[in-house]
Amino acid sequence: MGQNKVKKIREELLLSKAELARKAGVSPLTIDRIEKGKDCRMETKRKIILALGCQLSDKNKIFVNDK
Repeated sequence: MGQNKVKKIREELLLSKAELARKAGVSPLTIDRIEKGKDCRMETKRKIILALGCQLSDKNKIFVNDK
């Protein structure tokens, strides 16, 4: 299980899990799993990064220790 800062960034933006899920085009359950450190596909990470208003180049700042 990897570490990530999705929850921290989402909360700083005052977004609920459901709002982030809707913006990213994924399910709220997916957001919940990712925030708990479960792994996900690269495409899902891309959608979340963009939904958080970040650049794809910020990937390693959001998904820490990512390959």
